[in-house]
Amino acid sequence: MVQQIARDTITPFSQKLNHPLSKNQITVLQINLGKRCNLACNHCHVEASPKRTEELTPEICDQLIELIHKFPQIKIVDLTGGAPEMNYGFKPLVEAARLTRKAVIVRSNLTIYFESGFEELPEYFAQHQLRVVASLPCYLEDNVDKMRGKGVYNDSIRAIQWLNQLGYGINPNLILDFVYNPQLPLTESFSLTPNQAKLEEDYKIFLREHFDIEFNQLFTITNLPVGRSKLHLQRTKLYSPYLKFLETNFNPGTVEHLMCLNELSIDYLGNVYDCDFNQMENLPAQSRTGEKLTVTNLLETGNLDLIDEIRSASYCYGCTAGCGSSCGGALV
Repeated sequence: MVQQIARDTITPFSQKLNHPLSKNQITVLQINLGKRCNLACNHCHVEASPKRTEELTPEICDQLIELIHKFPQIKIVDLTGGAPEMNYGFKPLVEAARLTRKAVIVRSNLTIYFESGFEELPEYFAQHQLRVVASLPCYLEDNVDKMRGKGVYNDSIRAIQWLNQLGYGINPNLILDFVYNPQLPLTESFSLTPNQAKLEEDYKIFLREHFDIEFNQLFTITNLPVGRSKLHLQRTKLYSPYLKFLETNFNPGTVEHLMCLNELSIDYLGNVYDCDFNQMENLPAQSRTGEKLTVTNLLETGNLDLIDEIRSASYCYGCTAGCGSSCGGALV
C-alpha cells in the first residue's frame, strides 16, 4: 500500500518549475462560446453534447466585440466550444475580428456542416478566410468512430472534400489543419503522442491516396485528464497512474512555449481563465491583487495584461510531457 501511494504521488506542477509561470503580453483571445454540440465525443474535455444548452449571452457577446475592437494587441481570435458554430455569437465575433484585421481560428468538428441550418458554413468560412482547425483524431475510420460516434468519419471526409473544393488546404489564404488525439487508455500501457511531423506525413499520404484530400498541418494533442477523459480515467482506475506517467515525462524545454503564456481563455459567462483546461476545471485567472477576472474588468481597466502569474494544476503535465501539447500541437 505504501509503495502504491508513493508510486502515484504527483509533484505539484508549480514545484516542478524553477520559477513562477509568468504571463507574457496577451496576443490570443480564445473564446469558448458554449457547450452546445451535435456530437458527444468520449474524450471531450468540455463535456459538450446535443443535450447541453449553455451558451454565450447577447450581453457577453457585445462585451467581447468591444474587447476585439478596443485592443489591437490581440492578433488571433480563437473560437471553440462545443461546436462554436452552433452557439450564440459565432458570426458577430467572426465579423468583428475580421473587420479589425485579426486572424480567426474556428475549431470545427466538420460534421456540423450537415446539420440543418448550418449548410452554408464552409462558404462562410472561405468568404472570411477563417483558419479551420478540424478534429480528425485518426486517418482510419474505426478509430474515429470509436471516439466520436458511428458515421462521424465518413461525414468528416465529405466535409473535408467540400472544404478542399473551396480551396482549403490549397489556397494559401485558406488554411485547413487537423487535430490528432490518441485513444483513451484502457491499461497502464500509456504512450506519448507520436512524432507530429511523421504522423502528419502518414495522414497526408493516406488521405491523398484514398480520398484525394489536401490539408496544411497536423497538430498532435495529448488527452489531458479533464472532462470526459478524466471521468474515463477515474472509472478505469487509471487517473493517478496516468498523471504520474505525464509527470515522469515532463520536459522543461516545453515550458517557454506553452499556449497559456500569451492567451486569455473566456467562457460563455464572461469569466477569464489562463487556458481552456483551467476553464473546464473552474480555476479562474487572478489579477495581481488576487481578484477573479471577467471581461468587464478588462474593459473597465482598459488593460488585457492584468495577470502576473498563471495558475497551474497537475493536468498541466499533459501540456509539458514529451514534445509538449497545445491547441497548436507539439511545442518542441
